[in-house]
Amino acid sequence: MGGVRTALYNYLFAKKHGGDFILRIEDTDRNRFVPGAEEYIIEALTWCGITPNEGVGFGDGKHAPYRQSERQGIYKKYADQLIGSGHAYHAFDTEEELGALRAEMEQEKLSFAYNSITRKKLVNSLTLSKTEVDKRISNGEHYVIRLKVPENEEIHVNDIIRGDVSVHTSQMDDKVLFKSDGMPTYHLANVVDDYLMKITHVIRGEEWLPSAPLHVLLYRSFGWEKEMPQFAHLPLLLKPEGNGKLSKRDGDRLGFPVFPLRWIDPQTKEESSGYREKEYYPEAFTNMLALLGWHPSGDKEIYSMEELIQDFSLERVNKSGAKFDPEKTKWFNQHYLRLKPDEILAEHLKGIIKKEFNFNDDDPRIQDDFLLKAIPLLKERVHFEHEMLEVGRYLFLRPNEYDQQVISKKWRDSHAVFFKALLDAYENMNDFSSASAEQVFQETAAANALKPGEVLQLFRVFLSGQAGGVNLFGMAELLGQQEVIQRMKVALRSLNAI
Repeated sequence: MGGVRTALYNYLFAKKHGGDFILRIEDTDRNRFVPGAEEYIIEALTWCGITPNEGVGFGDGKHAPYRQSERQGIYKKYADQLIGSGHAYHAFDTEEELGALRAEMEQEKLSFAYNSITRKKLVNSLTLSKTEVDKRISNGEHYVIRLKVPENEEIHVNDIIRGDVSVHTSQMDDKVLFKSDGMPTYHLANVVDDYLMKITHVIRGEEWLPSAPLHVLLYRSFGWEKEMPQFAHLPLLLKPEGNGKLSKRDGDRLGFPVFPLRWIDPQTKEESSGYREKEYYPEAFTNMLALLGWHPSGDKEIYSMEELIQDFSLERVNKSGAKFDPEKTKWFNQHYLRLKPDEILAEHLKGIIKKEFNFNDDDPRIQDDFLLKAIPLLKERVHFEHEMLEVGRYLFLRPNEYDQQVISKKWRDSHAVFFKALLDAYENMNDFSSASAEQVFQETAAANALKPGEVLQLFRVFLSGQAGGVNLFGMAELLGQQEVIQRMKVALRSLNAI
């Protein structure tokens, strides 16, 4: 969800300002490569309606390729440029040597970082002669290229959401820019690609804020400060209780998805449910995500994608984390379900019924006229399409048992007289609409010195078997005169009332 929200905010911002939204796959860390993840990202963005102008899976533009592993040959040139300008250096330290220094510092109760202090004691081109460095490289010795972070400076990041963020270089380490396997790190590849692709705004998660000063340093080191994009770091998505970052475990614990689509981990085979498979509408999902951290100027909550594009601004994104509310997410889906044309819902309900029951194709309960009358009754009581049959099964099947709590509380033997009279009245009706059925019900109750409320819930139970449900007389009209009469007779016989 966090990744989708980041993509959504990038998309909304780009579209509002007439820009392009690009999908770039940053896969330079081959140890973290996950089979199927790229395809998943493309499918998830497509489902959400967040369509890049260009990029992996969406067509090449003038800055292709967009998969960083296919741009590998570009980055070494820029790493060497930093070496030549004195802003970076070769480091030949082995894991064993770094481990030994780390252990030594830990004994002295110090934390280890490869920085302006420790680099003077390590095996790199700052402590070795040029002859020795050249010899090691020509001999094929493994090395990395590190950024030479300047000493005793304050690095400022102007963040659109958070304002001025400053970090002293004493708190920064000399990050690896180019690895011994010939691949760049995220930091180098990202800055180089943003420059070459003329990226104007970098909108990303809060977890990348600590890296922003490093990226500012890189732009400065390359002499690209005027071309540096503007940064905006988005707030975290928080657990429903508001304490800590939302995680997959929270979804497992509380029973809601945290992935847009179902995901099966290719290594562990662990399955994580998705909003699509849980029958959320994509427009409900994106509407919900947009409001997790961004607040429009008014009280409006329901936004189409076009409306989001028009109203979105980074200035109204909160600095603090956004608490996720799974019930509110259901509310969004319910709203969009109610907006769906009845014809579409009826067609979907027909498929659900056919799968559930062995009805013949000519059964009146799956004909369009019946279903189109059922949908308005059902869609006001559900959050998801599959719930229509769950809450309205009695519209398609006669009840075979009745809510005994209602029967024991409401039934009186004297009520048999009323229901026999109601049966007679219903059998003699010519127009069996919801309004006329209700009017006859009230008139019969009055004729028997009863208030309608005394027998109303019993009538509902006789028709549906349940204490609550869809509009009662709307249900009566849908079932039809003969079916209502038959259901009443079966129920009254069960009570030995007729």
